[in-house]
Amino acid sequence: MSSQMNPTSLSKFVRNLLLAAGTAPLASTAPAETPVAPEAEEIAIPQQRLAELVLTASPLERTLFELAQPATVVTGRDLQLDLQPSLGETLDGQPGVSSTSFGPGASRPIIRGLGDDRLRVLQNGTSVLDAANVGQDHAVGVDPLSVTSVEIVRGPATLMYGPNAIGGVVNVIDNRVPDSRPANGLEGAIDGRLGSADGLRSLSGAVTFDAGPFVFHLDGFARRSNDLRIPGFARSARLRAEDPLADEPRNRLPNSSTETEGGAIGGSYLWDSGYVGLSFSAMNSVYGVVVEDDVVIDLRQQRWDLRGAFYDPASWLKEINYKVGYTDYEHDEVDEGEVDTEFAVSGVNARTEFRHQSVGVFEGAFGMELSRTDFSAVGDEAFVPPTDSESAALFFFEEADLDPYRLQFGARYDYQSHETDDFNRNFNAFSGSAGVIFTPVENHAISLSAAYSQRPPTYLELYADGVHIGTGLAEFGDPDLGTEDSFSLDLSLRRKAGRVTGSASAFYYRFSNFINLQPTGNDIIENGQAYPEHFFRPTRADFIGGELEAVLHILEPMAGEDVPRDESLDLSLAIDYVRAQNRDDRMPMPRIPPFRATTALDYQRDNFGARLKGRWAARQNRTGREELATDSHFLLSLALTYQFDVGRTRNTAFVKGTNLTDAEVRQSTSFIKDSAPLAGRGVMVGMRSEF
Repeated sequence: MSSQMNPTSLSKFVRNLLLAAGTAPLASTAPAETPVAPEAEEIAIPQQRLAELVLTASPLERTLFELAQPATVVTGRDLQLDLQPSLGETLDGQPGVSSTSFGPGASRPIIRGLGDDRLRVLQNGTSVLDAANVGQDHAVGVDPLSVTSVEIVRGPATLMYGPNAIGGVVNVIDNRVPDSRPANGLEGAIDGRLGSADGLRSLSGAVTFDAGPFVFHLDGFARRSNDLRIPGFARSARLRAEDPLADEPRNRLPNSSTETEGGAIGGSYLWDSGYVGLSFSAMNSVYGVVVEDDVVIDLRQQRWDLRGAFYDPASWLKEINYKVGYTDYEHDEVDEGEVDTEFAVSGVNARTEFRHQSVGVFEGAFGMELSRTDFSAVGDEAFVPPTDSESAALFFFEEADLDPYRLQFGARYDYQSHETDDFNRNFNAFSGSAGVIFTPVENHAISLSAAYSQRPPTYLELYADGVHIGTGLAEFGDPDLGTEDSFSLDLSLRRKAGRVTGSASAFYYRFSNFINLQPTGNDIIENGQAYPEHFFRPTRADFIGGELEAVLHILEPMAGEDVPRDESLDLSLAIDYVRAQNRDDRMPMPRIPPFRATTALDYQRDNFGARLKGRWAARQNRTGREELATDSHFLLSLALTYQFDVGRTRNTAFVKGTNLTDAEVRQSTSFIKDSAPLAGRGVMVGMRSEF
């Protein structure tokens, strides 16, 4: 007999294996031969099915189960309990997602160890045009208080969102341009919270209502916080041993207070075959730069968004949707009351997508994207010259449904230019990807995707020339840099129904010229202070790792009239790991997250809920040159929620204890990990009312 297995046999083998896993009980006290009573079918515990959340960042708006790439949507109760002052800290701990941890005011997400210009942050599908990619101390121009949900795509999203989405996409969703009518003509929410770890006081509210063919939206938010309470010294033991100070700050993180406020007004005109809407939003934020005791950033942003769609505009088109975002962003770096440096970014990002009718087994979309940004920095710490940047892109995405296989593939071309008074660099970049989702049995899927991407360097990587106070480094670009080329593979296994649900993913990125800051071993002396000299240089690099997220549904709501039960108990586990290495010298890449494991016990009975959550991060001693190791840590939290109705209002009150063991937590992904730990033990209370 041949030892080889043909594709048909392999498909049957996988199908039977998954069917067995889906029907086998996890535990049983009855003998295997015990028959099931007929009446038990009426009160059987139903299979727990993962929410069929639709990812709007997908060109065909597929569910998480139908994508070749792993993705997560954070919304509802999860978003309410995880909400933090910055987007990075709000998402930190999601599978594969960590944070730059640059203090409460300015923390950016990192996906699979890739951040900066390899991760694209979107607001309703268009770019957030800010200065966050110019410095770790610069905040993302989106406040989590205004967000209704967050979509996270892990892995290359270059087809739809460009070569600077090689690490993934974070798409924050709000309802500022309504695309549908609210239930009963009116809906909204009010959220208030108080926190002890930083003296937090925050209040936000939003309302959406219709008036004839129009739908209007209003929202506003305000937040204040004091310096962060920390367990022990601000500086790590390793740094204190290397560079002792006469007066070491402790118990409070100096200059970490924040003050943010903002709001928006928007409206849309809706008709049977489409909609068009416009919104205006503004945000002001003042926050301390924790590496400088007397430096604060005064941020101001105004943004206009135009969005719309035409449904079935032609016999061969299902939909045309368009989005235009214009941002006017500026911030001042203020030292002891005097403005040292002024940063300004103004720009527009526009994209149009055409979704065509099915042609045989094929369904897909094509489109174009245009962007222009004008960046300037004036003052003592202006280490990047004023730069005008432009980009234009064409892309297409196709899907073929060949049940039980679904093929997804596409390509994108990008043109980018960065022009200063002294330099003008132009780049042509190509990206392509292909993936297959195999559904051997219902509710189970195996996906494999491959992608090739070329990322042009940013104006920071090209033209940086001086001391960057935010990172404590002297940073120098290279105007002769070429594109950063990469190849990636992603494999995922998913199960969306049954006693155990979840997914497991493994990934591999191979960069032929990964552009990163590399130390020279020299120091630049400025104002009597030494700054380590770093140059942006290309190197060959590998990133390999994976994520696991699984939920064991221990107790589920009971069906049937005789024994109803509105009670659930879930045990969840999430694991992620990244190993990144420079292939040229076999050294680890800098600021990479360690192995992390998170487990949570989530109980819900009627209106009462409780969640006990613990996250362990391993010691990170695979560090880059001139980078100190970080110790392992364990974060423990407990949240209690209670829901109650008052008239048409649905209210959720909560209390959450964070870092209950008062552990010293330093993130290996942060430039300032040895100067600024995360918050110590704290309690947050709040209530959200929805109507």
